[in-house]
Amino acid sequence: MRDEMVEVLLPEQQIQVRLDELGRQIRADYAGKELTVVAILTGTVMFAADLLRRIPGPLRLDYIGLSSYHGTTKSTGELVVTKSLKLDVRDRDVLLVDDILDTGQTLVKARQMMEALWPRTLKSCVFLEKEVPHVGNVSADYVGFKIPDKFVIGYGLDYQERYRNLPYLATLSLKTPAPKAP
Repeated sequence: MRDEMVEVLLPEQQIQVRLDELGRQIRADYAGKELTVVAILTGTVMFAADLLRRIPGPLRLDYIGLSSYHGTTKSTGELVVTKSLKLDVRDRDVLLVDDILDTGQTLVKARQMMEALWPRTLKSCVFLEKEVPHVGNVSADYVGFKIPDKFVIGYGLDYQERYRNLPYLATLSLKTPAPKAP
């Protein structure tokens, strides 16, 4: 199989400008409050790091691991918890941060996990929201970008653990070689 990027959907500069806007909005919404950010591994690392730099003031950070792709380009529908939360979020203002809202299963599961820990408030922020129906019409409180239903890589998102380090977001075309003649 040969992988090739097809098109850059979001250049680095456009991502950074949108992060400035999200940071201002979140700062305003949580003014005077200590925020607890819970980022969902692994695709969220770059987005969370860049976003948190734009939210000055006291905050706490932890990660949970939830995975549903398992090396494929489509969600398997089966969520696996790969890392548990260490921080106590009881009576805290919690912001869940995820890379992409696709089927919605990850966000639903993460919210259920957080709600069971009794936070004072719980909101969510996603870097990307695919323009597809989501499980139970789940939505995020803060959305970086809405994108078409394409498989994307870069800025933390991967294909088989590759391409996360790209500073932009691109689509990936998976070409399969023609069958060999007998």
